Amino acid sequence: MSTADSGTTTEMVDWQLATGVARKLVRPGPAVSRAEADRVVAELRQFAAESEGHVREFTGLQATSATAPVVIVDRPGWVQANADGFRTVLQPLAEKLRQKADRAALASAVGSRVTGIEAGALLAFLSSKVLGQFDPFYPAEPDPDRPHLTGRLLLVAPNVVHVESELGVVPRDFRLWVCLHEETHRVQFTAVPWLRDHLRSELALFLDQAELDASAYAAMFREAVQRLGRSVRGEGELSLVDLMQSPEQRAVLDRLTAVMSLLEGHADYVMDGVGPSVIPTVETIRSKFTSRRASGNPLDQLLKRLLGLDAKLRQYKDGAAFVRRVVDSVGMEGFNRVWTGPNTLPTKNEIADPDAWVARLHG
Repeated sequence: MSTADSGTTTEMVDWQLATGVARKLVRPGPAVSRAEADRVVAELRQFAAESEGHVREFTGLQATSATAPVVIVDRPGWVQANADGFRTVLQPLAEKLRQKADRAALASAVGSRVTGIEAGALLAFLSSKVLGQFDPFYPAEPDPDRPHLTGRLLLVAPNVVHVESELGVVPRDFRLWVCLHEETHRVQFTAVPWLRDHLRSELALFLDQAELDASAYAAMFREAVQRLGRSVRGEGELSLVDLMQSPEQRAVLDRLTAVMSLLEGHADYVMDGVGPSVIPTVETIRSKFTSRRASGNPLDQLLKRLLGLDAKLRQYKDGAAFVRRVVDSVGMEGFNRVWTGPNTLPTKNEIADPDAWVARLHG
């Protein structure tokens, strides 16, 4: 159902407008011939399939095959996929807005268009940065015709080609390296069936605690201004994501941050563990890619900080350090106890102190 069909008063974001704005702002990918584009797509599909076996053997996780389709997309395709995904994730908040629609119809209509433009600009910016991602919430609703589906793997072909050219690395090796990381996420979610519902419930709780009262927003804004002042003085960090979080939401966000650090760090650990046996130039790729993550033009760096994307980069580093320490301490089988249930996931503090997690789980 489109935003126009559902009514502006029941939508937090005008997603139809957002995708339209993003498609106008998205930058074109690298110029390649049709034959080269077809070759890139074919190789990414092949390497994604090959990566599954490597990941399963290295991690010991038993994932069911053919449960998550591999979708090769261009930048506009990534925009559409993520707009659909955000709409699904934000549905609980949309329901809250729907209950208040009769009291704030005009404000909601105007607000949904403003946030639609903002979301479109954000999607356009990110569409040239993402190499691949696993969408655990696809399909949004159970599909009786495909009950086995547990997500989908998106690989953004033009971004892969752009980065491998920018880094000057062997294309075949880089494409397999990217697929190893993303395929690890697919294995995580298909081998750990409760993980998808756990993340969905945490996100729903985060959104359910959103304050829709103007006075509450005013109080949070005053606190955000104070925190911004401390950040400018070097006493802390602040992103725009922090502006509208209640204390209850920050507690949920701490748990989500820990889970995402685990998932991203585990994927980095696996790709580096498998890499030397199947990717001849893996050390060169890792060195150049790590330098690229830390660099960027000043505008990119500012946007990443304001959007909280610098925290995303720390998740890779902190999560990988956690996994390495735990595996060194108790082996891969001992580490895999992390997938037993929500209570065995590391806390945010345990991500920074892996020995504390080992002590809690292994005595």
